[in-house]
Amino acid sequence: MDTEHEYRPVYQTSLVDPAHFWSAAAQAVEWDVAPEQIVDAADKRSARWFPDGRLNTCVNALDRHVRAGTVAEGGHADQAALIYVSAMTDTTTTYTYAELLDEVARFAGVMRDLGVVAGDRVVIYLPMVPEAVIAMLACARIGAVHSVVFGGFAAPELAARIDDAEPVLVVTSSGGIEPGRRIDYPPIVMQALDLTTTTSVRTVIVKQRPQFATIEFPAPLPATDVLPASEQTVAARWVDWDASVAGTEPAEPVSVAATDPLYILYTSGTTGKPKGVVRDNGGHAVALSWSMRNIYDVGPGQVFWAASDVGWVVGHSYIVYAPLLVGATTVLYEGKPVGTPDAGAFWRIVDEHDVRVLFTAPTALRAIRRADPEATIAHRSDLSKLRALFCAGERLDPATFEWATDTLLAGHPDVPVVDHWWQTETGWPICADPLGLQELPVKPGSACVPVPGYRLRVLDANGNAVPAGVEGNIVIGLPLPPGTLTGLWRDRDRFIRSYLATFPGHYLTGDSGYFDEDGYLYVLGRSDDVINIAGHRLSAGSIEAAISGHEAVAECAVIGMPDELKGSLPLAYVVLKQGVEIDQERLRAELVERVRTQIGAIASLYDAIIVSGLPKTRSGKILRKTIRQLTAGEHVEPPATIEDPAVLTALSDRILANPPLGIPSTETPDRDGDPVAPTS
Repeated sequence: MDTEHEYRPVYQTSLVDPAHFWSAAAQAVEWDVAPEQIVDAADKRSARWFPDGRLNTCVNALDRHVRAGTVAEGGHADQAALIYVSAMTDTTTTYTYAELLDEVARFAGVMRDLGVVAGDRVVIYLPMVPEAVIAMLACARIGAVHSVVFGGFAAPELAARIDDAEPVLVVTSSGGIEPGRRIDYPPIVMQALDLTTTTSVRTVIVKQRPQFATIEFPAPLPATDVLPASEQTVAARWVDWDASVAGTEPAEPVSVAATDPLYILYTSGTTGKPKGVVRDNGGHAVALSWSMRNIYDVGPGQVFWAASDVGWVVGHSYIVYAPLLVGATTVLYEGKPVGTPDAGAFWRIVDEHDVRVLFTAPTALRAIRRADPEATIAHRSDLSKLRALFCAGERLDPATFEWATDTLLAGHPDVPVVDHWWQTETGWPICADPLGLQELPVKPGSACVPVPGYRLRVLDANGNAVPAGVEGNIVIGLPLPPGTLTGLWRDRDRFIRSYLATFPGHYLTGDSGYFDEDGYLYVLGRSDDVINIAGHRLSAGSIEAAISGHEAVAECAVIGMPDELKGSLPLAYVVLKQGVEIDQERLRAELVERVRTQIGAIASLYDAIIVSGLPKTRSGKILRKTIRQLTAGEHVEPPATIEDPAVLTALSDRILANPPLGIPSTETPDRDGDPVAPTS
């Protein structure tokens, strides 16, 4: 390998001369007007990348690949762009680049004919169906700003996002399909529109699915001598997707400024007014193109699968935009890692479609590990084409990493399991093993090294850098690289207050962790998940890692429980692997010993409570704040982002039946003799 293109010199160049670095990266993008200025950092708090450039993101994702002809001619027109696999309907559909472009251009024509223009907002409220990808790209084609809301979100949450974005159009479906249930979307949209204060929505487009009853939409009524047209009297007109597309002329792409917004994505778990992260067009296209080649090592014609949802940032970046920007093939999956129909679903898709890189959440691997601990089902599939397995969304605990490496991928020592770290706000990885530059040694528990463009530091509460091995607040030096958030939708004060005010000159990630002596970053969790035990700050993540290493444990969540003497004590909620039977006294004693041995006596576990499941968001994050509230006896409304409300109900019942609070603390943290609470 050319040493000039290995990780270290590339990273240093990105920090020392970012304009030169990103100018070179921008060559991978097709510009209508090539930028002469790479970065405008006059306001260092929110740099503007490629401010004088113009482009169209949809053209970069589709048109240019089709324009270059077939694969034989050097283009991608007849190559698969999107493979839609639905475990819920038992169907697989493949769209070539030419076919996807036709679908996108025609739906863009529908929006154009409805009066949607560049700068207008469009809310997309769809399940994991191809129309979600088509609608997003169609918005980009005409310069409209899309805001995808996770399909199935409750009406109040949808209404809050509509009120904030003020869209002229809502795109939805007749419903979403999940194991054991179906969710009708139109009633949710209708209720949301009743709750909104804005009157911006003029039209609702519904993609009807054959698994739901067909909805008949009345034709618009023309004006009469005494009555205005129905379009003037009805708050929002409802129309059918297929009927609207039929006979519509395709829309031509609209050139936009690189700094114009591409989309608004509302962060999960918000309360009150939602927080809309804004992504631009130019920086986004450049950063994602660079990341596909240099981090994931994926290029034209190769299959990339991000097993996420288009409602989350992973879906935006690595289901829809990044793979298409580089001419790769992307997989859109409607289903679960287990139960649709079994724990082998992921591996069959990898096998059948020659997936080169799979990107999933640690919680998905833990669910698969729980159901198939010896990877017996997985090994029925051929994983020899797999180049790498990437994880993000939550910290990949060492136990799950070791299972994926030694059991799942046994016989494939050349396939690295890569834990990498990023956020909705950054839009692409902050830390990773950059496989396309140089594959670095993997360290279990670490998100590897800072990605070029990100100046990472770990600071104490006073803003001072801490030495290697010392935990602190992870921050990013300003200006942020291209592709990251340019602000919050119409709320600059909140943007500064939320991210930039705590440590001037730095973006606050909200996560805590430390660098080791080799420059590898260990992200231990959210800063508010730190447990203060007798003046010692310990991360919940490090205690969870110790517990997860036990052979009987599938996953766990650790919270700090108030204690008069110590301030807080760690309390673990533990989910056992499927089919595992173990004496609860023995398990508790072994977990206490593991924590004491691996973390230290100060971290001695207060208790371990076995539960049937942990409440999580649909993106796989464990709802630790909600667990803390339940443990404290507070009333908790199910968060809008929750994956399965029944898990929350079961946990609440479990805590009420056996409350962990109220047991007197002693000076000795060892609680030998206290039983583990019975299994729920």
